Amino acid sequence: MSIFLYRLGRFSYHRPWVFILTWLVILSGVVGLAVTSDAKISSAITINGTQSQAVIDQLRTEFPETSGGQGTIVFTAPEGQRLDSGERAEAIRSAMKEISANEFVVERDTSALTSKAPQDGRVTDPSRAGATTGTGPAQSPAGGRPGQKPSPADQEKMLQQALLQQGMLAPGVLVSADGSVALMQIQFTQQVEDLPAGVVDDVVGIATHRADATGLTALPTESLKPQKPPLGGHEALGLLVAGLVLVLTLGSLSAAGLPLVTGIIGVAIGLGGAFALSGSIELTSATPVLALMIGLAVGLDYALFIVNRQRHLILREGLAAEEAAGRALGTAGSAVAFAGLIVIIALSGLTLIRISFLTTMALVAAATVLCAVLIALTLLPALLGLIGERILSARTRRREQQRSYEQRHGLAHHYASALVKGRWVVIVGVIALLGVAAVPMSQMTLGMPSGATANHDTTERQAADAITRSFGAGYNAPLISVVRAPEGGHFAAAQLPRIAGAFKQDDSIETVRPMGISPDGSLALFSVIPVAGAEAESTKTLVHALREDTGTLTGVAGTSIGVTGLTAINLDISEKLADVLPLYITIIVVLSLLVLLVVFRSLFIPIKATAGFLLTISATFGIMTAIFQWGWLKDLVGFDTPGPILSFLPIMVTGILYGLAMDYEMFLVSSMREAHVHGYEGKKAVVHGFEQASRVVVAAAIIMVSVFAGFIFSDDRMVKQFGLALAVGILIDAFLVRMTLVPALMAVLGKAAWWIPGWLDKLLPNLDIEGDRLAGYLRERESRDTRGAVGSTADSLS
Repeated sequence: MSIFLYRLGRFSYHRPWVFILTWLVILSGVVGLAVTSDAKISSAITINGTQSQAVIDQLRTEFPETSGGQGTIVFTAPEGQRLDSGERAEAIRSAMKEISANEFVVERDTSALTSKAPQDGRVTDPSRAGATTGTGPAQSPAGGRPGQKPSPADQEKMLQQALLQQGMLAPGVLVSADGSVALMQIQFTQQVEDLPAGVVDDVVGIATHRADATGLTALPTESLKPQKPPLGGHEALGLLVAGLVLVLTLGSLSAAGLPLVTGIIGVAIGLGGAFALSGSIELTSATPVLALMIGLAVGLDYALFIVNRQRHLILREGLAAEEAAGRALGTAGSAVAFAGLIVIIALSGLTLIRISFLTTMALVAAATVLCAVLIALTLLPALLGLIGERILSARTRRREQQRSYEQRHGLAHHYASALVKGRWVVIVGVIALLGVAAVPMSQMTLGMPSGATANHDTTERQAADAITRSFGAGYNAPLISVVRAPEGGHFAAAQLPRIAGAFKQDDSIETVRPMGISPDGSLALFSVIPVAGAEAESTKTLVHALREDTGTLTGVAGTSIGVTGLTAINLDISEKLADVLPLYITIIVVLSLLVLLVVFRSLFIPIKATAGFLLTISATFGIMTAIFQWGWLKDLVGFDTPGPILSFLPIMVTGILYGLAMDYEMFLVSSMREAHVHGYEGKKAVVHGFEQASRVVVAAAIIMVSVFAGFIFSDDRMVKQFGLALAVGILIDAFLVRMTLVPALMAVLGKAAWWIPGWLDKLLPNLDIEGDRLAGYLRERESRDTRGAVGSTADSLS
């Protein structure tokens, strides 16, 4: 491996334009495809195999007009005023009519409000007094004769009277008891994210225009919030800090610019490919952000590790830039290749869980990491070939030669020696500190972002607060219940009010509204409003109780109930992810243990590395719980309301952090392994290896933390949580676990750290991460060159 990479490095160095042009062609092609394709970002996060998704699929087949997405717009009147009469009421009715005229909006049937015999099985809410369910002939409100067909104007008045009796201004528009808030519910023919461009904007624009004209405020909820990649200027701050660290570490702008160039190219290819394929894969808003986070972090780190090794070989061993580049790729490049492999394994392991949106997120991120590795091993040495000896100025070379050993290694040597000397105190102290940080993790709850946890200055939060204040928290967490008739039976419209009344016997249900019957009568739909919000335990218990019911709640023996809607979908996602998290951790730990066993040829190193990671992840989740659930430091982080941890954050962060943590383990312990192979023993190998790798590991960790921390300032709560979790995780793992705990543990293990049974040692392939074979190859080549030079001299003398 090391010899192959050494040759690849020299080949790239001598033929830079071959690799530069190749990567430029790839970049141009991918970006071109991304720009010309219709990039599509989905807000829907679904998990196949859940009960809520099964109900949606059932409706799509048997009752397609009800399977589309839903949106809500909240109208609010100025304080102390009403909107349920006069021009304001008429403005809301007009807005609903205009919106319903859109071909992608389902027009609500009003026959049940003006006729005793609804034509499509839809009925009104039986829980409100005054429902028009009488048996006599319709009467004209204008005093028309019995049996005479009302005029269109009279029919409109009758409809408005019937609606107001049921607390509605128009079909699908509820009004609060005090008349200050109206809730417009819109049913689309397709899922919101599948609607053509401009449809949602048109709907919101109509509502806003009508509201503004009469002094009302129209507040779209999160269901109508446009989904765009939450990328802005925040990541530029992280890049700025990363650039500064690179300059300080590598000592020149030309050297520092290389990791930035290669990192950005790798991310551009990864993200461009994702957007180019967004028409055929489920690309959520978090997918490009995660790819950007991880791609930038590993791309900068991998290039830094190789360039720093070349710099070290030039300054310490006096090698030419060409030879130093080849050797840097043969040694540091091997560590980069296997560090990247571990990250890719950790991310790709998510595909085994068979959750579609997680699979897409993981594969896009893994592909971006793969690009970063390939670019570091091919494009980077080509760029080094263009720069040549200018990678280090003559002034830098002279200054380095004049520095003493203490000046070069003083701090790292003293720090490592202190860790080795006080190893037991260090071990106990770090474990105790991380154990305390992990305590809040026991109270971590998972959920999905909603308007109720958005910042106060957002329309979705203002809408959620208005709904809770005027209707109750349950109206922010509606459930769609699909009741299936007993085998061979079917529902009639007359049964719906009685079933709705039976539903309401449950104390955790606020109200039930029939939505209709499927064409064959086998399904009856109800909108169920719980008493409490989506995160309340009573709401979660209600969802499970409805699904387990066999006829008690409906009053019809043999019926079964399916539950869907955003609240049920989010609950299913959270529970499914919590269930598969232990399996995922087991999968990636086993696979990565095997990789580490092959790389380090040791039994204890992989176990130690994994145990350290478990400390890291526990402390990270504990800190996340304290901040986002308990509200600690919320003003500093930039959010208003504590809430649950994003349901798929633990499983994604576990995979990402495991891979990145093993990067640092690889960089640090491979240097210790290299020192051990080259003659240093026991504690001396620990100190020497730490000296060699500590500078670049510290720089790499600061770069990663800077990149991830830049996303903490995003307005998107989901991105904010990911940025903070990864920044905190890297900070803990790099500085407390790898740079502090690992040297202390290695000193305790001593020579035993590298022990492996002889039979296992023979079975494992020798990947030569530490470059021992490369060193032998170089010695043999130098010997041949020396013999050839001596022979040439002898021939000339003769």
